[in-house]
Amino acid sequence: MGDIEKTGEEEKQGTNAKPFDLNDYTIIKEGEAEILMHVKNEVFYNKTQVNNRDMSIAVLRAFISKRKEEHETMRSRRTKALQKELNETAAAQEAPIESDMHNEKSEARTESDMHNEKSNHECQESVEISQDEPCSISEDPSKTSEGKGREELKPPRVLEALSASGLRALRYAREVEGIGQVVALDNDKVSVEACRRNIKFNGSVACEKVESHLADARVYMLTHPKEFDVVDLDPYGSPSVFLDSAIQSVVDGGMLMCTATDMAVLCGGNGEVCYSKYGSYPLRGKYCHEMALRILLACIEGHANRYKRYVVPVLSVQMDFYVRVFVRIYTSASAMKNTPLKLSYVYQCIGCDSFHLQPIGRTVAKNNSVRYLPGFGPVVPQDCSDCGKKYNMGGPIWSASIHDQEWVTSILANVKSMKDRYPAYDRISAVLTTISEELPDVPLFLSLHNLCATLKCTSPSAIIFRSAVINAGYRISEPT
Repeated sequence: MGDIEKTGEEEKQGTNAKPFDLNDYTIIKEGEAEILMHVKNEVFYNKTQVNNRDMSIAVLRAFISKRKEEHETMRSRRTKALQKELNETAAAQEAPIESDMHNEKSEARTESDMHNEKSNHECQESVEISQDEPCSISEDPSKTSEGKGREELKPPRVLEALSASGLRALRYAREVEGIGQVVALDNDKVSVEACRRNIKFNGSVACEKVESHLADARVYMLTHPKEFDVVDLDPYGSPSVFLDSAIQSVVDGGMLMCTATDMAVLCGGNGEVCYSKYGSYPLRGKYCHEMALRILLACIEGHANRYKRYVVPVLSVQMDFYVRVFVRIYTSASAMKNTPLKLSYVYQCIGCDSFHLQPIGRTVAKNNSVRYLPGFGPVVPQDCSDCGKKYNMGGPIWSASIHDQEWVTSILANVKSMKDRYPAYDRISAVLTTISEELPDVPLFLSLHNLCATLKCTSPSAIIFRSAVINAGYRISEPT
């Protein structure tokens, strides 16, 4: 820890910077950030990940906006609650005053005139004193309410756990309005030197907002619990070894952005390897990419549950050679109990496209209480009712919604309004548009061509089939 902090201070003061010759570097510009790429290509730079970075910037902008709205709502609720408490306190203090006045006046009528005058005089003094008391008491809560009402929302802190050249961190700092400190980590000394060089090359804004550290991301996240509003994991391969520490470093209500590039494993190429990394067994089918997303979400949820936390997916996408999920992390021991309701096993027929989901848990409501029980099963017979073949069983997977449609609509609107600021606008807008048309409560999907192959019939056009399904009173959407 001491070495990490010392490295950061050296970076800010510029004492650790080494002179370099621009002729040995190629300038690569993406968005508003520029990086220096050495002719020897010593630091990894992936050009195709521009889609990933653009999507992340779009989600980060939506998160900052949503965070402000939630803060304003919470602050107004707190102010109203304090005001209500003040009113109740004032009312409770005025009631005994009126009662005391009435009792003293009734006793005064039975005494002599002289004693009556004296008692009335004392009564007036007591009334004046007692009426002053609520005013002096109410001053402190009002000051408290004003103080709490003035609480300002700090800019979100972002952690890029595996930064390499630092391009992603630089784009966050330069392109996302309202962002706070961006911490870029890497355990490779050459990458950290390149990152610091790029920070300096991008000017004062980058120098003020971005800091680079040579550190193991897992150790750094474990030693900084609940410190970052956003944690970005974009490893080369599986993110499974980083998830436990990443979950702990996100603040309550913060966001975890996570990429997995080991698609061969997640899509069923090596089921035993997938189970060892993600705790879920994949199935090979047309929906394998969506299943990969749901396996990753189930894995993140499992890590979160160990710390009485749970996840709420905002956006989940499969692009190019990877899957990427954006989830918000919350802490609640009671809400965590709903996790078995969001996970299911999958039964996939080996002879046709038919599949069935088996939820892990269920609830039974009785009076005002809810009981959590194991799910009923099995949901399928030994043989498929459509073709007579056996079933393969996979999972568990995340069977709840993998997107928040309100977020998707907001992100898409933002992307369209700022299309000039997204180098990969065409790709990400197409993906977001398709996601906005998806059925949010229907896991996985069926292939029209596979259905027709099973039925041994000619495949109709997608438009005709879609129209027929809608006219029959059913819902239909195309997978991303």
